[in-house]
Amino acid sequence: MYTLTTKLKVFAIVLIVLGAVFTTIGFLAVPADEAAVEQMLADEAAAHGGGHGESHEMSEDHSGDHSNNMHEAEEAHMETGYVTDNDVAHSENAHTTTPHEAEDHTGSHAEHVYHQLVNRPWAAVYVACFFFFMIGLGALAFYAIQKVSQAGWSPVLFRVMEGISSYILPGGILMFILLLVTGLGLNHIFTWMTPGIDDPTSEAYDHIVAGKTGFLNVPFWLIRAGIFLVGWNLYRWNIRRFGLKQDDKPEGNVWYKKAFKHSAMFLVFFIVTESIMAWDWILSFDPHWFSTLFGWYVFASMIVSAVTTIALVTIFLKGKGYLEFVNDSHIHDLAKFMFGFSIFWTYLWFSQFMLIWYSNIPEEVTYFVTRIEDYNLLFFGMVAINFLFPLLILMNSDFKRVNWFVVTAGIFILIGHYLDIYVMVMPGTVGASWFIGFPEIGAFMFFAGIFLWYVFNTMTKAPLLAKGDPYLGESKHFHY
Repeated sequence: MYTLTTKLKVFAIVLIVLGAVFTTIGFLAVPADEAAVEQMLADEAAAHGGGHGESHEMSEDHSGDHSNNMHEAEEAHMETGYVTDNDVAHSENAHTTTPHEAEDHTGSHAEHVYHQLVNRPWAAVYVACFFFFMIGLGALAFYAIQKVSQAGWSPVLFRVMEGISSYILPGGILMFILLLVTGLGLNHIFTWMTPGIDDPTSEAYDHIVAGKTGFLNVPFWLIRAGIFLVGWNLYRWNIRRFGLKQDDKPEGNVWYKKAFKHSAMFLVFFIVTESIMAWDWILSFDPHWFSTLFGWYVFASMIVSAVTTIALVTIFLKGKGYLEFVNDSHIHDLAKFMFGFSIFWTYLWFSQFMLIWYSNIPEEVTYFVTRIEDYNLLFFGMVAINFLFPLLILMNSDFKRVNWFVVTAGIFILIGHYLDIYVMVMPGTVGASWFIGFPEIGAFMFFAGIFLWYVFNTMTKAPLLAKGDPYLGESKHFHY
């Protein structure tokens, strides 16, 4: 039986406390009102020699800014080559503004930046909450795949997978609370929830979003989230129960067969709900944009992060004297999955990016233009981290058996996929007003602490060896 050490408990608690403190500082650091933002922008302009243009660039690409959407539409119109006299007149007079108009523009810009800065700590919490939840959900999906495929190599790792996947209960509760708070209007990180956005008489009216209100409406959105979370947690509860029952009666395969059937049904449910979840919880931050690959793209990030976490936890436990039945061939296979899913993620990223960028259709390419202009380092940096490091470190078969190499690659993979979620969420919530600071670091620490405490505490509830699994003997003697 695994025993949760005092050091690990203290470490998790410290992460939770410090994370809560840093996140609170992030919320308190938000400017009090628009006047404070105007002063901040004026100070920045003065520091840059009065360059209003630079301060204006802070928030040009917020997906909820309707003036920006109009600007993109005008650019799209110009790119077609059809320029009317009205377009020319508009262009000639674009910079002829009265002092009153200039004042209105400054006030509107300050208001926009203010909303972005208010969104930032909420978005940071959302990114961290979703990141750790998707690790737990990915581990559950990987576990189900092992059950359905009747894999012979992995039963010695089942308790690790069960421990990591257990986080979907507290993680799911926290995620739903965050979604509920958002749906109640306590934050404004989803622009499609803007009041009046589907009302033609409102200044906030957006005809594209209005056309999607049959799907993108708060009640249905929350109902879907509830169905997903209940379904995933119900399977996780059943599969854990079946595994423990099988341990009590290893002479028969009744509980194993039940686990097989439930896992097969779960995977059908999962592949549908995961895609819809990706649209609801991530893609809808940019409600004008869509990609048919997006569900798979999020799945790839989810599964590689989950397998990486399984490998890191396994190596950690083995280093503490547990999991003596796990050998370097098991680590090798986990590293193969880390490598393979990293290549799969890169394939999806490139397929999505290349086709949209090359076709250069304005309403599609604007998604990547925003990220390249305002998140250039993070956008291309996370691609390098998620592709090059696994490629260079884990391509060699011998390196996959060396714990140090696997841990190094794993740390980079987790950092890279956190940045992947960050780059998917932040442009649609804070525009160019992003920064890695107290709320981002604090939220990551807070949810990491909860994750560590809950996962390792779950592993103290049952033996680390699923002794009733019919493939256990094969798994113990697995060699590659």
